[in-house]
Amino acid sequence: MTDATDFQDVPTTTLADLLGHEQVLDLGIRSLWGPVSRLVGPAFTVRCPPGDNLMLHAAIYRAEPGSVLVVESGDVEYALAGGNVCAVAQRRGIAGFVVDGVIRDVGEVRAAGFPVFGRGTVPIPGAKKAVLPLNERVRCGGVAVDAGDVVVADEDGVVVVPGARRAEVLAGALARLVQEGDESLDEWEAAHRARVEELLRAGGFEG
Repeated sequence: MTDATDFQDVPTTTLADLLGHEQVLDLGIRSLWGPVSRLVGPAFTVRCPPGDNLMLHAAIYRAEPGSVLVVESGDVEYALAGGNVCAVAQRRGIAGFVVDGVIRDVGEVRAAGFPVFGRGTVPIPGAKKAVLPLNERVRCGGVAVDAGDVVVADEDGVVVVPGARRAEVLAGALARLVQEGDESLDEWEAAHRARVEELLRAGGFEG
């Protein structure tokens, strides 16, 4: 059975080629510290209304080790989490956060080496009032994410592999990586140039 850890060495670029734009989070969600730490794991999904972070804080005590907390928020005025929340999540074995929002205490998070991908940082904390279900479908960075989907994040962005397509996508990605590994740059250039010239001719380009 395919596990999220099987995607540990698969680049987001390869997954994006296979899955297309609809599974790639928008470019506003990036690693909040560098050098970028690679993040891979099954999604534990969280919804937080604007200005509130209660359910993310609840999730760090409920997510299984290795999980990636994927948070729908869309709020960039109030921090979803800070240094202590990230430290506790890390201590509990959570792989990292992908948040459609912002955090604070990024220096502490960087020093701890805890991966957080999000829209930025702000020093103001959110409230803790809204109680919502966990592990239901969320939208993060424009992508629908279900609990158990595979999240892969690196310096090129964040890709979500639907849980039902894990085996298919992994097989396609590994086959593509083998093919690319066996191909020299000269071979790639020859095939690439032939394809470009073919498309130019088809479009009526002269020159």
